Amino acid sequence: MKLLQNSGVPIYQQIAEQLKADILAGRMREGEYLPSIRGLAKDLKISVITTMKAYEQLEAEGLVTAAQGKGFYVNAQDSEMLKEQHLRKVEESLLGAIQAAEIAGMSDKELMETLQTLLSMKDSQ
Repeated sequence: MKLLQNSGVPIYQQIAEQLKADILAGRMREGEYLPSIRGLAKDLKISVITTMKAYEQLEAEGLVTAAQGKGFYVNAQDSEMLKEQHLRKVEESLLGAIQAAEIAGMSDKELMETLQTLLSMKDSQ
């Protein structure tokens, strides 16, 4: 797990986002336990409170559940919810690309051509 100290994003949020990405991508499966709060804090050289805050955020989003004395485990994921989460991520990324293209002075046509080129490159790999 990589944490960026100067990103402007709180450490707990970076942890939660990385774990959320692993859960939504299926790299962490239903019933699998997250690393222990103390263990993760020690590995990342951060506060236990910071790690706990990240786990509580994931619990509030319904991605994990706390088991008394055992830690946090991954909940079953609704396939429709997963799809919606991924669609939201695509939309956010595309909005970012549109903003970057505007800053770069690209026309809508140039942006669409760039997207088409990238899509065709993906298909040929």
